[in-house]
Amino acid sequence: MVLRDRLCFFKEGTSKICGSLDINEAMNDCLLFLQSFMPLNCILFGLFEPENDALRILALAADFPVKHSADIPIALSPESKAYMKSHTGEVLMADSSGNTPHTILAGELARALGLPNLTGIGMPLRIKGEQLGGLGVLSQSDNPFTKNHLELLELLHDPFAIALSNHLRHREVLRLKDLLADDNRYLQSELHRISGNEIVGERFGLKDVMRLVDAVAPMESVVLLLGETGVGKEVIANAIHYSSPRRGGPLVKVNCGAIPEGLTDNELFGHEKGAFTGATTMMRGRFERAEGGTIFLDEVGELPLAAQVRLLRVLQDKAIERVGGSEPVGVNVRVIAATHRDLQSMVQRGEFREDLWYRINVVPIRIPPLRERKADIPALVYHFIERKCREMNLRRQPVLAEGMLERLKLYDWPGNVRELENAVERELIRSLSKGRGGPLRFDEIEAPAVKPQEASPPSGSPLGVPDLALDTVLRAHITHVLSLTNGRIQGPRGAAALLGVQPNTLRHRMRKLGIPYGVRFNFSKPL
Repeated sequence: MVLRDRLCFFKEGTSKICGSLDINEAMNDCLLFLQSFMPLNCILFGLFEPENDALRILALAADFPVKHSADIPIALSPESKAYMKSHTGEVLMADSSGNTPHTILAGELARALGLPNLTGIGMPLRIKGEQLGGLGVLSQSDNPFTKNHLELLELLHDPFAIALSNHLRHREVLRLKDLLADDNRYLQSELHRISGNEIVGERFGLKDVMRLVDAVAPMESVVLLLGETGVGKEVIANAIHYSSPRRGGPLVKVNCGAIPEGLTDNELFGHEKGAFTGATTMMRGRFERAEGGTIFLDEVGELPLAAQVRLLRVLQDKAIERVGGSEPVGVNVRVIAATHRDLQSMVQRGEFREDLWYRINVVPIRIPPLRERKADIPALVYHFIERKCREMNLRRQPVLAEGMLERLKLYDWPGNVRELENAVERELIRSLSKGRGGPLRFDEIEAPAVKPQEASPPSGSPLGVPDLALDTVLRAHITHVLSLTNGRIQGPRGAAALLGVQPNTLRHRMRKLGIPYGVRFNFSKPL
């Protein structure tokens, strides 16, 4: 072929190879073009994946029905693997009937495509010395290719390499786009479950808990949150994550008790494409979604024993295996677990693995039930009233009926903080439905009656006789109310509102009684 013909061949071939962003369309155009110059039946881009010891066909065009779909790896024999790893990169011709390494590879490719035999040309594709993959030109005819055909293909090396490079970059962009969209959907669905960093009660009933949270948050240790249903384990998990160096990463929450047993592995560890019927794409599990952040395994005691084994392996090896996968995938995740069950008793009954129990019980934190921290109830009530009014778009925040806080503190709250939150919401709705707009009364809360013999006289006088001087009683009562409001005087949640007086009136009375206020008031210590 003369120089002018070579230039025309290069120009037209380049336009066919790079003329479409759709790699399949470009390959079909290229096949038709090259068939005018050589007897070929198929053209393909291939990529050797040493991590899988497989040949992946990235794109393919043929004039016959092809058995193998693109983008699915072809498993290689040990001989073909060794050849691909040691291949120097020269352009070769091979048929599928020989015993040399490259002919064995040709035979495996022929069987994957559903052909009895083939002859092909393999040409490595490089850009700036970096090998991207290879071009395969295949024919069903015996000995169809000549040295001239090899020279023609070598003329198109650079356009083919550019087309393959663009395709690989486009694949990577689409993969990252899918991952980003997947993460956005997932994180958006989880966002509403995050209650924020505010811990109501951190200065009273949760003081010891918060000390542990502050101590363990900067570490990587596994944390086990223990407590009854509704005590706020998720809120504490939020606090640990957002106080940790991982705060910039995701916080992925898993309710282990809500996952059907047969879907536990798929939900936690994900699956590979083709792992089962309907698995048309690869899916990352919760552990991979939590990469660089924290995973919160709520109700970990509900996991079936088989899933416990795999969770133990993840904690030990810092790696997961997707369903249908054969290679471990490393994960950088901190684990926080939680349960309302007695895991030690479950271990004794054979319902929970002992080795997993030791693995997750590194830093146990017990969250006390609401009946053990009733000093938190006033702050919680006002917090929920404020939040629910905001959610309901109520412009005016209702007040509590006289004596309601004491009534609520007498109740044991078996449903803990969650029950209290529901009670506040229910009372707000009831108030709106009746159109009364009056104080909140919580009539459905049945406070237990105090037996006369259970009442104890106030201390502070000799021989147990109470000091009933008016100033003493007033001073004690005001101090108690100030402790409930963290020293706050004004506002709907302040001491003045609870006492039913004006803030200035309360300040005047406090000065008269010698009760400090503002920054001088230490609500954690009795006066």
